[in-house]
Amino acid sequence: MNETIGGILTRLRFMGCFMAFLFIAAFGLTANLLSQTTAPGVIELTSGLGRKLYALPDDKTIGDARKSLAADPKNISMVLQLAHAQAARRQYRETIATVTSGLAFAPNNADLYLERGHRELGLREFKAAMKDLEQATRLAPEMLDAHYHLGLAHYFLGEFDAAAASFDHARSLAKNDDSLIDCSNWLYVSLRRAGKEQQAEQVLVRITPEIKNTEPHLYFYLRLLHFYQGKLTAEAVLPPPPTGPADLEGELSFDTVSYGVGNWRFYHHDNSGAMELFRNVVKGEAWNSWGFIGSELELLHGEQK
Repeated sequence: MNETIGGILTRLRFMGCFMAFLFIAAFGLTANLLSQTTAPGVIELTSGLGRKLYALPDDKTIGDARKSLAADPKNISMVLQLAHAQAARRQYRETIATVTSGLAFAPNNADLYLERGHRELGLREFKAAMKDLEQATRLAPEMLDAHYHLGLAHYFLGEFDAAAASFDHARSLAKNDDSLIDCSNWLYVSLRRAGKEQQAEQVLVRITPEIKNTEPHLYFYLRLLHFYQGKLTAEAVLPPPPTGPADLEGELSFDTVSYGVGNWRFYHHDNSGAMELFRNVVKGEAWNSWGFIGSELELLHGEQK
């Protein structure tokens, strides 16, 4: 009888250890998978609000691009391929270093100045970005993206008239509905922030029912433009919060639209409603999105008043 009880206890102890092993293994696998998508890399910057903002670790795309560039180090396409791969992992300082190395042998390449200026915007280095983007527009006057990002540099510096001029120039170069939507959104908000409501209303005239986006993320801007036109309510246009750190598309949508609606509330004198939306945006992880940067700056300005 004692041996039977001892055997049972031994089996129970074995089963308990086995179940504990399965739990630990499953938990470890889940944690490992999560870390592959959300684990932070190096600190890229500390925001004006005091938050440390991180890059993501290298992935296979960066490794492959680095090898390609090493095999052909004077190839501008390879420089840009690595820069884009690094930027996709929010490695903006690394991207800038890569592009700067390219400019050492190709000092008149507008694409390199555009790429560096774009990432300087993400690092909140707006004056450096403006200098690079102005150079890009000089080297390639018909480059829509250079004028567009120059508009963002002016906008984030609070130079709304200059921002509107750049976005208007970019819009004049638009060859499709996607570019028209993108430029119109920022031209409209720049004019509103400059106190030019009637001119801003004229921007919306070109957003007819026939205007459709093909790039998925421009759907957010198109819906914002419809909101500005009064075709959608704030409740209808605001998306739900992202489901988690890995929901990159959900966060981009949330940041973009929340900042747009917050802006709308701001110039309709609902400051508390605007600040509530801006605070929700900066809780996220997509610190390089324009909506995140804009929300951060508005909160900083609010604190300084």
